[in-house]
Amino acid sequence: MTRAPAPGKAKRIKHDPRNLLTSLVLVFPLFLIYQVGVLFTLPVLNGADFLTVFLFRNLGLSTGSYLAYTFAVATAFAIAVVVLRHKQKFDPRLIVPVFIESAIYALTMGSLILFVMTRGLGISPRLDGGGGFIAQQGFGTRVVMSLGAGVYEETVFRLGIMAGLAALLERLAGLKRWIAATLALLLSAVLFSAMHHIPPYGDPLHVGVFLFRVLAGICFGLLFWYRGFAIAVYTHALYDLYVLIVR
Repeated sequence: MTRAPAPGKAKRIKHDPRNLLTSLVLVFPLFLIYQVGVLFTLPVLNGADFLTVFLFRNLGLSTGSYLAYTFAVATAFAIAVVVLRHKQKFDPRLIVPVFIESAIYALTMGSLILFVMTRGLGISPRLDGGGGFIAQQGFGTRVVMSLGAGVYEETVFRLGIMAGLAALLERLAGLKRWIAATLALLLSAVLFSAMHHIPPYGDPLHVGVFLFRVLAGICFGLLFWYRGFAIAVYTHALYDLYVLIVR
């Protein structure tokens, strides 16, 4: 027999990293803000936003068609939420805890990486406090690109490459789960860092900057693996907002 909680004692709110429904609901507002925001930042787009880049630069998509595409994605999201509700549950009380936890990670991650590089590895990060080309843009563009980085870069490098590669290495190559996850984590972090040096908006290649982003990719990957997709996305977005706007 299941005992009911004692009167006056609130049930503890716990974020389950495996709850995809929670991640989708929490991340979707950032996706919509970015998707609409890029209409005001063009031709600047996030480097990991391969689809939007393709739609505008290769297909010459009109604004109306692009909004129709965004509406189609929103509809697909709604369908996914309906399907997942049969198996998972979203607790709106998680919104504030997830945001606070992500903010703590975002504010401390950079200092931790700098400590590891300078004290542990003896390598200067050679950072100028900005984000290269994006740091030179207006306030609105920096906000939109920060949110886009959180959504698209975590979707591509953590949800796509890291999770997908870990599953392939474990199931097809027969590697132990922790070995597969470690290899996937490292490869996705290296690719994540390399993406930031691709022209035309990428930074000049320097070992300190490259290593800093590799370590950042490892941090995001660990958050994704142990704390869930939503926290990885919000940590990334808030970190970029802090670096590009506040600091």
